[in-house]
Amino acid sequence: MTDRVIETPQGPARLVQRRSPRPRATLVLTHGAGRGIDAPDLAALAAGLPRRGISVALVEQPWRVAGRRIASRPEALDEGFVAVVNRLRPRTPMFVGGRSAGARVACRTGKGLGAVGVVALAFPLHPPGRPEKSRIDELLGAELPTLVVQGERDSFGGPAEFPPQQSLVGVPDADHSFKVPKRAATTADQALAAVVDAVAAWVDGRTGQ
Repeated sequence: MTDRVIETPQGPARLVQRRSPRPRATLVLTHGAGRGIDAPDLAALAAGLPRRGISVALVEQPWRVAGRRIASRPEALDEGFVAVVNRLRPRTPMFVGGRSAGARVACRTGKGLGAVGVVALAFPLHPPGRPEKSRIDELLGAELPTLVVQGERDSFGGPAEFPPQQSLVGVPDADHSFKVPKRAATTADQALAAVVDAVAAWVDGRTGQ
């Protein structure tokens, strides 16, 4: 693992890389507005994917590195993410993604960064209770193959609210953070394992494995 600071126009960002011994793909992920790269789903992907041939790079945005509590505006998030990803030189096909607001960043920037696909974890399709405020155009605007991994209890948009043609894996009993109730049939470990399995299988499919 490597952990370093990258200067961006928005201030210092943090880049944590976990390389696979025999990589066939690289997945660059960033976080949402609530937590940094220590979010459970991002941590699970960083721990599990390298063993399956997918190197992972986690980008912590400058606002988090600076200790601020409020996320930057979308344009600043995009600028920080792009600056870090442009410092990477992966020798394998590169996918970009993130959770929640980070998924939106990946959708907006992926094509320009030369990514071959987008992984959208807990995509915030709309504010809770406001389905009329849909962000589906932003998701479809990625113009890249995109996988959505969505908790079945996600108040920002459940799996059934996405277009039927969208590549999507629903995580049983999980909410927007992929947390599950204590008495649910799905355990916390199973929910995170489902996220890792879904992403690994989709990346494998896009890289011909």
